[in-house]
Amino acid sequence: MILTATVATTHGSRYLQQLCKHWSHKFETRFDAEQGVIAFPMGAIRMAAKPQALVVTLEPNADADVERFKQVVADHLDRFAFREAPLPFAWTQAA
Repeated sequence: MILTATVATTHGSRYLQQLCKHWSHKFETRFDAEQGVIAFPMGAIRMAAKPQALVVTLEPNADADVERFKQVVADHLDRFAFREAPLPFAWTQAA
């Protein structure tokens, strides 16, 4: 299962980098201004910054609590985006 949310914001690059830096002391991360990957315990988090959006993709492990995973990522991004929070996360699922 893969979950994706395209979050409307003009600050996607900033939020992507902040989240990757935030979790880099605990988890393996790779990122630049346009994309990032976090090896999160519940599964991979992939992000891509677009001019008007941040695309967030979750790849939950088989035993992951998917609802909790979505909430943890959304809550953390909302903290960095406090001026425009809550960000609109409309998750879609691909098999």
